[in-house]
Amino acid sequence: MKYDFDKITDRHNTNSVKWDLGEKDIIPMWVADMDFQVSKPVKDALMKVVEHGVFGYSFCQDKYYDAIINWQKNRNQWNVSKDWIIYSPGIVPAVNILIRALTQTGDKVIVQTPVYYPFFKAINNNGCQIEKNPLKYEDGKYLMDFEDLENKAKDPRVKLLILCSPHNPVGRVWTKDELTKLGKICLDNDVLVISDEIHSDLIYKGNKHTPFASISEEFSKNSITCMAPSKTFNLAGIQVSSIIIPNYKIRKLVTTALENDNLNMPNIFAIASFEAAYNYGEEWLEQLLEYLEGNLNFLIKFVEEKLPMVDVIKPEGTYLVWMDFRKITKDQNVLEDLMLKKAKVWLDEGYIFGDEGIGFERINIACPRSVLEDALNKIALLGNL
Repeated sequence: MKYDFDKITDRHNTNSVKWDLGEKDIIPMWVADMDFQVSKPVKDALMKVVEHGVFGYSFCQDKYYDAIINWQKNRNQWNVSKDWIIYSPGIVPAVNILIRALTQTGDKVIVQTPVYYPFFKAINNNGCQIEKNPLKYEDGKYLMDFEDLENKAKDPRVKLLILCSPHNPVGRVWTKDELTKLGKICLDNDVLVISDEIHSDLIYKGNKHTPFASISEEFSKNSITCMAPSKTFNLAGIQVSSIIIPNYKIRKLVTTALENDNLNMPNIFAIASFEAAYNYGEEWLEQLLEYLEGNLNFLIKFVEEKLPMVDVIKPEGTYLVWMDFRKITKDQNVLEDLMLKKAKVWLDEGYIFGDEGIGFERINIACPRSVLEDALNKIALLGNL
């Protein structure tokens, strides 16, 4: 069937973090959920649960595991075993649990800044230290700094590296060669890789996602992969994800930690949406990707024509776009005031992703094109941009 991504669905007064937290005259383009209705198979699956009318305790059966196994095999040619998969209510809770289960107080965790800001809180709140391996920004593209990574990984206090793949917010889809270099450095220095691959289905033409654990048996045993249908199929509010851990000893530690926190039992809606999305959602996803690419091209053209002082770092994946406003101002307070108070557009400020993001903004383009155009026009009206 044909889906209408131009359709505007009013999300006000729905307890929406995106639309109900701010002032009514502000266009929210920040938090990473989409303003599109979910696919018909997901709606139908959820309605079937509702119509049944009993919402008791639930657990993951073979259909749950088969859904993610088949999805990874078909999309990424990665063969995942059922016993590797652990249910989690979300990737952020998973990252917190992983750090707590696999480190000691005072250990260090490497992150590649600018990066998804909940990683910082997860590290600090669980008694560890943040070790930055900043990305290099060269000729409008972000690259890993392998020399710096190798130096940081040699520190015996470094126990984990959180890999954001594809990277949020800079939009890189790491190549197999880049991932292999990172993986070898981590193996050589006994650093375990937590690979957050929540955006891995949102890849633009000409790019290919490689699951880190699929590269080699050694990488598989030295990594944990976090995946979810929440970004792919707009299910963030249903709170369901999978932690994939091929290494039995590590998996046992993580399973115990989840059980200790009573986070190992999914809700009945999570199971239904998860299975429906992965089993029957590909048609919707392919149409979504085409629409997102159209939004991205629209944004790039608009900025070139009406915001010449702004540079767009063209993403290879994700529906989040990283934009460089440093030719306008390098004062983040001034920039934030311009966007939120004057343009009345709520973006994610670059500095929250680390100091390396000062002067940048992250915009969410997963919305009807008319909303994107409205937001960009408001920014352009500031003048002198």
